[in-house]
Amino acid sequence: MAVTGILLVLFLIAHMLGNLKIFSGATSFDHYAHWLRELGVPLLPASGFLWVQRVGLVTAAVLHIWAATVLALRARAARPVRYAHRKKVRGSYAARTMRWGGVIILLFVVYHILDLTTGTLNPVGDSSRPYANVVADFAPERWYVTLFYTLAVVTLGFHLRHGVFSALRSLGQQTPRGEQRARVVALVFAVALCAGYLLVPFAVLTGLVS
Repeated sequence: MAVTGILLVLFLIAHMLGNLKIFSGATSFDHYAHWLRELGVPLLPASGFLWVQRVGLVTAAVLHIWAATVLALRARAARPVRYAHRKKVRGSYAARTMRWGGVIILLFVVYHILDLTTGTLNPVGDSSRPYANVVADFAPERWYVTLFYTLAVVTLGFHLRHGVFSALRSLGQQTPRGEQRARVVALVFAVALCAGYLLVPFAVLTGLVS
């Protein structure tokens, strides 16, 4: 679960940085998108790198979900009989909603692919005009798309905050000071990533990018 989580986080960072190139203008953003399709040519066919990446991401996501399911079943099997009286365990919102958050994120990924990858749900839907696709997607009249995107990104932030904190604790941050440090690092990382992803839709919504 940790290995697949790290792979997915690395992709999220790279994807966010790529998204931010939209502030460089249509020409720069479109060039970047076309460069990704040609990356690896002639060793790979056109768009070959993207397909390798997609297969890798799907595999990592499936294994991540599988690992989460296995851990949940093991936890349940370890205590087959419920407690007669169970004290409330102090925990973050992210920890309590980790599994449901994962489901919400998965549903959003499906929508996101149909929107900006295949263009099926996008008003423009032209793979040769990625900048126009993004601008049309988050246009003011499509505020509900921006709202859905925001909810999904915030959910991802909670998921990442708990995941990064748990990973740091597993890597040895077991002392009280180490736990506090891990919480701060996880929170800063989650907020920074969410902010990076939300900059684009809100820039389009407010007319900063058009």
